Amino acid sequence: MRLEEIALSLPSHGGAPYMEARLQDNRTSRMVLLNGDLITNSQSSQSGASARCWDRGQWGFASSADLSARTLGRLVTSARDNAAFLAGRTVGRQPAIRESEFRFHGAGTDEQPTAPAEMTAFIRDLDGYIQRRCPLVKARQLMLFQEEIEKRLLTSTGSGAHTLLPRTMLYISLTAENAAGEPVDLMEPVTRGQRFSKAFDRPEALYPAIDRLYEHLCRKRHAVVAEAGRKTVILDSELTGILAHEAVGHTTEADLVLGGSVAGDCLGREVASELISMVDFAHAYNGETLPVPVWIDDEGTEATDAWLIRDGVLQGYMHNRETAAHFDHGLTGNARGFLFSDEPLIRMRNTAILPGRDKLQAMIASVDDGYYLIKTGNGQADSTSEFMFGVTLGYEIKKGELGRAITDTTISGVAFDMLKSVTMVSDDLHWESAGYCGKKQRMVVSTGGPALKCEVNIGGQ
Repeated sequence: MRLEEIALSLPSHGGAPYMEARLQDNRTSRMVLLNGDLITNSQSSQSGASARCWDRGQWGFASSADLSARTLGRLVTSARDNAAFLAGRTVGRQPAIRESEFRFHGAGTDEQPTAPAEMTAFIRDLDGYIQRRCPLVKARQLMLFQEEIEKRLLTSTGSGAHTLLPRTMLYISLTAENAAGEPVDLMEPVTRGQRFSKAFDRPEALYPAIDRLYEHLCRKRHAVVAEAGRKTVILDSELTGILAHEAVGHTTEADLVLGGSVAGDCLGREVASELISMVDFAHAYNGETLPVPVWIDDEGTEATDAWLIRDGVLQGYMHNRETAAHFDHGLTGNARGFLFSDEPLIRMRNTAILPGRDKLQAMIASVDDGYYLIKTGNGQADSTSEFMFGVTLGYEIKKGELGRAITDTTISGVAFDMLKSVTMVSDDLHWESAGYCGKKQRMVVSTGGPALKCEVNIGGQ
């Protein structure tokens, strides 16, 4: 992909309206094996260009799938004209944007694309293992999904980038039956921020994950209904991650703060136990690259870690150029667009509650009567931090020991209240990048966290 055709159309930033131009290609492949039959084997690509202009407090945007030089030049002109039109009809104070310059070129990779036949053989091997080792399984599905997002960016402030974000996801779904003949199912996502060739070198490495999933499924066949009410629970990392993203992360996106989220009144105030710290990481943690590494955002801003909560106190927000100027905060590099036709919005990257000092077994042993909640199937939250998440795998805790599995249920509460009830935080941190965030447009994100001991409302009898 090349931007030279439109580079000369961008004004210098000395007093001229801010502008940016982006070329982007989203490439995906998907294979689905259902009970041994390959029912899906597809590839797709969505590519195009966009231009965006900021003029006297208004954005103008234009995009096209036509990558001819003539069309690319027109996009810049259209974006500029759209912004000028809106600015000319705006009355009152004209807000500013925070300018910066950063260049990053990290699209190179020595990972070679894998032949479809090799990937098919890989998931067929896993399917054969399930057939041999999981006799109670009535239905099985394996989905292998690859995604690459390649971008070229130029801005009138001098920023430039060429980035490639690869991701490989394997979803293992197993279904059995309980004593009443009703279906019982569980799904395990295995995700890597790499191409398939590097993410999964041999199927045998995934056999232990299948064994653990099958063991949980067998226990879930005899599950009991949870007792409803406010309970002491241990939230495992998957639930902690979705809580961090949905119930806290969205409230601290600065555009949603401007829209009235609860975090707007909480800056500098205690919103959680002092055991809780939370960060939206840009690209690395403890020296290791994260599942969704972002070094530069789609406004040409250097991506930096955004501290959201430190020792229980709300520290800050995630910003784009506009909101950073509005709040007089530093830039964080959180503006991202999923497709070439999407305008950049403030989006999370790798959002996690940081680990503490407790061992998971000690946390379980400290609970006299409660639940250990492990997997979630869905969830939602609103701008007040009120949330409700589905729980697809959990166990009773009785006198410090794990008991029977429980049937699918829900947990709910207000995140900023629930986090104040946290009394123990495990010393490990697990990351997931199994899906997308759906704020107005899809976006690749990852979530992480330790296990938390806290109190929540749980559904049941």
